[in-house]
Amino acid sequence: MYLRVWKWQFWQQIVLALVLGVAVGALLNNLGDGAKLAEDWLDPFGSVYTSLLKVVVVPLVFTAIVVSIGRLRNVGNVARLTGKTLGWFVITSAIATAIGLIVALVVDPGEGLGKLASEAAETEPVTWTQILQNLFPSNIVNAMSEGNVLGVVTFAALFGAALVAIGERGQRLTDLIDDIYQVMQKVVWWVVRLTPIGSFFLIGSVVATYGPSSLQPLAKFTGAIYLAVAVMLIVGYPVLLRVFGRVSPLRFYRNSWPALQFAFVSSSSLATLPIAQKVQIERNGVQREYANFAQPLGATIKFDGCGAIYPAVAAVFVAQYTGAHLGFAEYALIALAAVIGQLGTGGTPGPALVALTLTLTTVGLPLQAIGYLIAIDKVIDMARTTLNVAGQLTVPVLVARSEGLLDEKVFNRTPPEITDEPTAVEEPGTTKTREPVPA
Repeated sequence: MYLRVWKWQFWQQIVLALVLGVAVGALLNNLGDGAKLAEDWLDPFGSVYTSLLKVVVVPLVFTAIVVSIGRLRNVGNVARLTGKTLGWFVITSAIATAIGLIVALVVDPGEGLGKLASEAAETEPVTWTQILQNLFPSNIVNAMSEGNVLGVVTFAALFGAALVAIGERGQRLTDLIDDIYQVMQKVVWWVVRLTPIGSFFLIGSVVATYGPSSLQPLAKFTGAIYLAVAVMLIVGYPVLLRVFGRVSPLRFYRNSWPALQFAFVSSSSLATLPIAQKVQIERNGVQREYANFAQPLGATIKFDGCGAIYPAVAAVFVAQYTGAHLGFAEYALIALAAVIGQLGTGGTPGPALVALTLTLTTVGLPLQAIGYLIAIDKVIDMARTTLNVAGQLTVPVLVARSEGLLDEKVFNRTPPEITDEPTAVEEPGTTKTREPVPA
């Protein structure tokens, strides 16, 4: 039977790609050295796809924030929007950290383990100097080339504010940057259409590299991470969305599914950002100007998976494995380090490793134990990244709902395909106003 797969709905194409990827990965794993086969035949193509998404992140973030700063003048108090966004970032991170600690104490992931093989772990404590350097890079060109998105966000905010401050003289440059932003949106749309192909290679590589046997020594730890992530996704965010956002959690997850699905297979919040931004505007109904500001900010400093749940569960694991005692003060320090330390992970490679290093250093636990967890990092990173993106999508919905910046009709309608053409954007200076949703 001749199947025109390209005519299927987008989610059906991705499901097919995942099924085929798992099958091919399992076959390669059973053939022998699955990791070597994945490295030779699957990783290159998966890397090409994620690279295509990452290459548009910096210009997309810069142009989106510069344009949105100017347009935020027409939708409300910029300082209040920023304060609410950061406030919800902290609240949701604290909830995620608490869930991670509770699950870890119930599951006891480090109890009863024998000697585990430890891989080399290069860890350096996060310093306030590093945080400031990430926030305020000395060379913006280097920051862009090195992928320091947090520094790009800071510079773009200052640049956008300066364009607003000089009034009409900055309008021509604002219009040019807005044109570049529209071009980047078009590029993202082209790349998104390749998601089924990218998903096949990404998930196939994971399955080929990590067979079920690789999870056995750390099965309890892996299970604790996935359980804590599930509790936050099924209970934490839905309660907040229902009580404070007064929206349907089921519709939120239906709308956000393309971004969460890609986050799981790609294990990269930054690679998911273009898709998440498109989802937030065209499916969740968050006003474009605010979404263009909040989404890149969340992708650089909002890591409920990597920076909250993971270091909380891992700290308990390391304490139990090494026989260290943790009291109430230590648990409080873990929570504080997990919530505040997320700022330092933005713009750094391996944010989960950096966050864990900061947490263990804060409570005086041995950093050498991190090497035990590297072997399964890719497997648990899929769950961590999914939670990261879910949190990055949840907070702007909560803020937009309270500020009348959420289009309820868009949120509740049947969501458009993620591969649909980008929606038309108003010309600069003619921002369309939406009817506020009653608070």
